Amino acid sequence: MVAKQDNSARLVALLSAGEEERAAQWVAHVSQGLAGRISKVELDRELRELYAALVEALRAGAQHVHGEELSELRALLTELSRNRARQGFTPSETALSVFALKQVLEPSLVGGTAADIQAYLRLSRLLDDLGLFTIETYTRAREEIIVAQADQLLELSTPVVKLWDGVIAVPLVGTLDSARTQVVMEKLLQALVDTGSEQAIIDITGVPAVDTQVAQHLLKTIVAARLMGAECTVSGIRPQIAQTIVALGIEFGDIVTKASLADALQLALKKAGVEMVTRKDTVR
Repeated sequence: MVAKQDNSARLVALLSAGEEERAAQWVAHVSQGLAGRISKVELDRELRELYAALVEALRAGAQHVHGEELSELRALLTELSRNRARQGFTPSETALSVFALKQVLEPSLVGGTAADIQAYLRLSRLLDDLGLFTIETYTRAREEIIVAQADQLLELSTPVVKLWDGVIAVPLVGTLDSARTQVVMEKLLQALVDTGSEQAIIDITGVPAVDTQVAQHLLKTIVAARLMGAECTVSGIRPQIAQTIVALGIEFGDIVTKASLADALQLALKKAGVEMVTRKDTVR
């Protein structure tokens, strides 16, 4: 215990001696590695807060990265890692903010005693653990960002369009999987409630292929819409897709299908009681 306290005192003394100069050197090292992609003012604030928190943690007798004494430092590193993930930095560039401190402290070991070197090695191991903590936090933050972006893209790629009073359409583009089908179903059902529509068109012109799984997803969506009292029409059945459906033996039952969205809209309007009149210009 006495040896650990002595090491902590030496580390505090090592970091406190010329603290202003060491912090400035740390900022310079990290700034060089980040190639100026973050403002010097922001970087200076972040690293000086980290430096002060590290000194206080060591003064309180911090022994390992998950100790209570390092809670403030971990919170600062978590904020830094999340900011770097949002700003598009790599995990290595993020961890550099921690590892660069070792390079700043190394020159002070020249001519140092064995006890000083032992204290520095302990600090080096602690900084390694803090660097790994930074990378882990960055990775989790990056995964959260990717998931959020995927959800946003899914929302944007599944619009529900009101074509006419009582008629809505869902034009689908791209692969239709379980997750996307759930979004389609939720947005379609909500649109039926919001607009009071009784006719829904699911257009698959932009779906590259239809297999058994995609067909099942479509059928589930149509059944859910029917339970809401809406009639569904599937449009965009191209010749290649029609051949695939027949070859797979997929049965659409009594579900109405049309070759194009225009055909499906014409049918929906007819069912809604809208009279279609075609006018031809007379050429004289």
